[in-house]
Amino acid sequence: MVNIIKEELPIEEHLRKKLELICEFAKTTPTIINGNIRKIDRTNLTYIEPNRIIIKNKTFLIFNYSNEVFIENLFNKIKLSELEDYLKTI
Repeated sequence: MVNIIKEELPIEEHLRKKLELICEFAKTTPTIINGNIRKIDRTNLTYIEPNRIIIKNKTFLIFNYSNEVFIENLFNKIKLSELEDYLKTI
């Protein structure tokens, strides 16, 4: 039987503060959901689920220690520094 171990991966505090500051400038509030690490027991397989940030009913994905923000999926990305301008357009 396959046993999947799920551990919560909290968002880095420095990254949380950056996101909150960007959202404050864009006059909106984020909802931050921590990501997870999923490991399959007795294997070396690991999946890192990104942190989810919901702003204006749009989901953004971000990994700890990353400067890129993914919009709704892992194919559309922008730099963290461009997030404020993007939020003002939606």
